[in-house]
Amino acid sequence: MKKRNLVDWFRDWLERWPKIHELFCKYEEILVYLVVGVMTTIVSWVACYLSKFILDSDVSWQNAMIQTIGWVSGVLFSYPLSRSWVFKSVNPNVLGEFAGFAGSRVSTWILDIVIMWVTVNLMGMSYW
Repeated sequence: MKKRNLVDWFRDWLERWPKIHELFCKYEEILVYLVVGVMTTIVSWVACYLSKFILDSDVSWQNAMIQTIGWVSGVLFSYPLSRSWVFKSVNPNVLGEFAGFAGSRVSTWILDIVIMWVTVNLMGMSYW
């Protein structure tokens, strides 16, 4: 018997409403990707918020650390969900796949650090 994940269960549950089920199946990959993205954003924001209790966003290097903690938290949270729900990967090389996944998101980390440094540390805007 195949192990069912949450998305499979949800798709089966939607069969009660044929039109909604049809729409979900048609746009499933996009919808699941969006849900995982929103959840990842929330996790990243919470990690950044909790980091403020030990780091000061007005100090450049600490601002970068807060952003890095949020980015790492988001990647670590997002990978297993994206692997199983979005991409439905069965690749046995999980470590290599994770390295590619994280590597593809390095540009977002760099952009995040640059934007926060410019807006908070150069322009004096509030971090929060």
